[in-house]
Amino acid sequence: MNFNAEQFTATQQANMNAVADLSQSAFASFERLVELNMAAGKAAVGESFANMQALMAAKSPQDLMAVQAALVQPAFEKSVSYGRHIADIANSTGAQFSQAVESKMAESEQAVKSLVENSLKNAPAGSDAAVAVIKTAFEASQTAAETLKKVAKQAAHSAETSMKAATAQAEASVKAAMTKAKAKA
Repeated sequence: MNFNAEQFTATQQANMNAVADLSQSAFASFERLVELNMAAGKAAVGESFANMQALMAAKSPQDLMAVQAALVQPAFEKSVSYGRHIADIANSTGAQFSQAVESKMAESEQAVKSLVENSLKNAPAGSDAAVAVIKTAFEASQTAAETLKKVAKQAAHSAETSMKAATAQAEASVKAAMTKAKAKA
């Protein structure tokens, strides 16, 4: 096996560029999260004063209950929207990182495969049986790795789907409870 310094340097440079790109993605996602929190905080401060004025303007206990009931729905909707924005930021960042990791894994697998193939080409005469065993073991490990990747992707997709379904169910339950509360008021 020959050591190629230029190849090593190019690989290191590519890895450094990949890390720099992922760092930029992470900071961009963090920036989006900070912007979201700043906007939510600013809106919450303004709304809290408006809500307090509406509550203070109530003339009777029935008016107070009606104002309180009217404030719950928008607060819930904003909370759900905030959660969706956070999930969107997390999902997009996770997708970028997953794509980068998968790309690097594919490159690494190809490099290992090339290394194994080159090493086996240069195997001494009479080692055909050993070479066949090594090739079979390598192919089996590649197949197992692919299977694990597929299972991991399916699990991630299933978890995301379950989270969306749970959120929708919780939202529907709260809306139904709020509808019942409004009907009683």
